[in-house]
Amino acid sequence: MTTFAVPPNYDGHILVASPSTRVRQRVLESLRSPVRRFEQAMGGAEALVRLESGSWQVLFLDRRLPDLDAEELSQTVRQRFPGIEVVMLDHDFNPELNQNTDADDTSFEQDSPTNAEDTLPVFQPARAAPLPGMIGNSRVMQPVYRLARLLAPRTTTVLITGPTGCGKEVVARAIHQLSPRATRTFAVVNCAAIPETLLEAELFGYARGAFTGAMQSYAGRIQAAQGGTLFLDEIGEMPLSLQPKLLRFLEQKELQRLGSSEVVRVDARVISATNAHLLSLVREGKFREDLYYRLCGFPIEIPPLCDRAEDIRPLTRHFLEKYAAPLPAPPLSGEALQRLTAHSWAGNIRELQNVMERALILAENTAEIRPEHLLLVESCRTSSLVHTAPPIACDRVKQ
Repeated sequence: MTTFAVPPNYDGHILVASPSTRVRQRVLESLRSPVRRFEQAMGGAEALVRLESGSWQVLFLDRRLPDLDAEELSQTVRQRFPGIEVVMLDHDFNPELNQNTDADDTSFEQDSPTNAEDTLPVFQPARAAPLPGMIGNSRVMQPVYRLARLLAPRTTTVLITGPTGCGKEVVARAIHQLSPRATRTFAVVNCAAIPETLLEAELFGYARGAFTGAMQSYAGRIQAAQGGTLFLDEIGEMPLSLQPKLLRFLEQKELQRLGSSEVVRVDARVISATNAHLLSLVREGKFREDLYYRLCGFPIEIPPLCDRAEDIRPLTRHFLEKYAAPLPAPPLSGEALQRLTAHSWAGNIRELQNVMERALILAENTAEIRPEHLLLVESCRTSSLVHTAPPIACDRVKQ
């Protein structure tokens, strides 16, 4: 059996994730260097838990995981734990190391199968069901659904990223609803909607007389989330002057109201969301780097609707039924569905929702939704509106 070279700065801490006992054993036997710590995981979810509980040098990851997609998990590990080398294991026992290594150092000798586990069929993880409040079961949404369910029972801070209108708050609410905190408050603060002068008071609260007009004390949104979840939407818009105070709360779980010396301890899980590139804001000096890493305990990226063509039909059906109720919703014609599938959806799900509400109005009592009932705005910059009606909040009309 051929062995393989370990990565630089090897410290002997190895984790192997595979449902096969023999695969895990053969990995251990193949190691050229001594092993100080060797642990095993039966699946991807267990591997993630173990990765968070200690320091690891190499993760051997079986492509045939019974619960998670190995490629998706590999990407998550590389993003969440950049110091860990990920080695993918095929069941012809040819691991693929991230770094370029000679083939002789990165392969197992192929033995004649003597164990049923060597001839296991390829595991195809069952598609995860949509999160509460979400519609569509497309392939690109599977990492979102799986990661949200893995994170729900934990207290890890979560940073949800994605374009405007893609459903970041819906994902945050789903994580809360699936968590042990579901019966407690889900407190929402939109950092872009509250003026800078008022945001500190809204978040941290204030004591009576703290400023002119403070006729009574106010607990603040953070304290309102005691035992529950605090959702910070548009976190990239938080003023730089307020970021140190939020960082202190994340580190100490303590806060002080404006005008008060009393220290209040708050147990609130923090989930934040943004459509901005926070690392770019960090480089520009507009966002604290230490706050970024506190908020980004675990990142979840939501794909745009243009990457979710499989979800267009169930989403349109959902919105048509919603706006037609209590009457039955008319069906969507094949031509109309093709038009919707080909659209760019700059506004994502929020745009689709608006389009279907308008289509139902324009269709009146017709038997189905047809292409002429669809008002599709290509972009409010180029202002291309596909319909014969007057333009809506745009300048140019495509007839």
